[in-house]
Amino acid sequence: MRTIAFDGRMGASGDMILAALVDAGADPDVLDPVTDALDLEYRTSETEKSGIAATGVDVVLTDVERSADHDHDGDGPDHDHQHDDHGHAHDHHHHDHDRAHDHGHSHAEHDHAEHDHADDHDHAEGHDEAHVHAEGHGPHRSYLEVCEIVEDMGLPTAVERDALAIFELLGEAEAGVHGESLEDIHFHEVGADDAIADVVGTALLIDDLDPDRIVTTPIAAGRGTVSMSHGEYPVPSPAVVEIATRSDWSLRGGPVDAELLTPTGAAILGHYADAVESLPAIDLEASGYGAGGYDLDPHPNVLRVLVGDGSSELVKDDIAVLETNLDDTTPEVLGGLQETLSDVGARDVSIVPATMKKSRPGHLVKVICKPEDRERVARRLAEETGTLGVRDAGATHRWIAEREFETADIEVEGDRYEVTVKVATDADGDVYDVSAEYDDAAAVARDANAPVRTVLRRAEASLQSRE
Repeated sequence: MRTIAFDGRMGASGDMILAALVDAGADPDVLDPVTDALDLEYRTSETEKSGIAATGVDVVLTDVERSADHDHDGDGPDHDHQHDDHGHAHDHHHHDHDRAHDHGHSHAEHDHAEHDHADDHDHAEGHDEAHVHAEGHGPHRSYLEVCEIVEDMGLPTAVERDALAIFELLGEAEAGVHGESLEDIHFHEVGADDAIADVVGTALLIDDLDPDRIVTTPIAAGRGTVSMSHGEYPVPSPAVVEIATRSDWSLRGGPVDAELLTPTGAAILGHYADAVESLPAIDLEASGYGAGGYDLDPHPNVLRVLVGDGSSELVKDDIAVLETNLDDTTPEVLGGLQETLSDVGARDVSIVPATMKKSRPGHLVKVICKPEDRERVARRLAEETGTLGVRDAGATHRWIAEREFETADIEVEGDRYEVTVKVATDADGDVYDVSAEYDDAAAVARDANAPVRTVLRRAEASLQSRE
């Protein structure tokens, strides 16, 4: 299974994702549909961050007059969410001025110099009158206007679908923050030309690498505050928090006082990436480092990406297992433990009948949770049951299948019904179990006056025939 794995320990922004993918071997020539549609170009360069050789990508405008017009229309980049998707943490006035262009860095068998859209480039502000960095420039568009631009680019079907899904995620986050509908929301930075270049560019580069699976480790958000039109807000910004609630990966604070995760970076990874607690086993083909704008010594301000064949084994999942014995807890409390413990981080709760001391009937409660949640789960377990002790069983990990839920359309007694089916696969995507959801099947059986077993069997057979 061809896998792309992002290492999220220093956050992510749109341009860092672009740069990391190019550094890992994606072909920058596939970005032509974006430069053909918008008055901008991508400029790749080589740099170094805390001793790590990395690639930088800048998006620059080629129509200076249009840029100047938009800078003076009262709706420029300083009027709303100042996330600076080109280098983390509000770096609006410099873009890694000391980048090195001569050390020949490459993490894959790929000559970045051949695809540098602008040859050698002086990043010092004001030294290149013909080009303007695109961050925040251009009109601030509505969600529907951005979709129209993407649809008019003539992109491959899969690339267009991914780009539109990312902007939908961004739009839902903005709408959630501002209490508006998706159709009414107006983007600020994330509707400008550079954000479109980041999102569509990433979709094109990922399509070029053609992965079967994309994962990310927990993503660092940074610390401190971020400037918005409504005032100072703590990091992560409200939009990033909204995106994180809709994404599979987890969010972490630190490790520096800066905004490390921008809304565009969060939305890109939110759309593409499954969560892993640590980098998976990969037969490595290439690696890439995408540079951010700030120097954050001693932390290299880079986004690392690994590309290669992933393991076909089940996925390793770090866990803790908690246990307690109960002999005086009511059935009502026991029945509610699944819900009450899940609220504080329990992943699974099992209650097993047991024989206690003096041959009294009781129950063994076993709870699986993440290691970082064990204290919180143990406290809630004690509060709910009155137990005098909760044991840490010492388990450190488990092997789990990848699980997806699909919908089976089946016919029962002449009528059509939909039943949710859980499909279990290994890391290579090979299906080894298909199991229909009992509650759905039972509802169909009641409505159709048919045996539940018949509904379960037909739903599972329907999914199996697709494989």
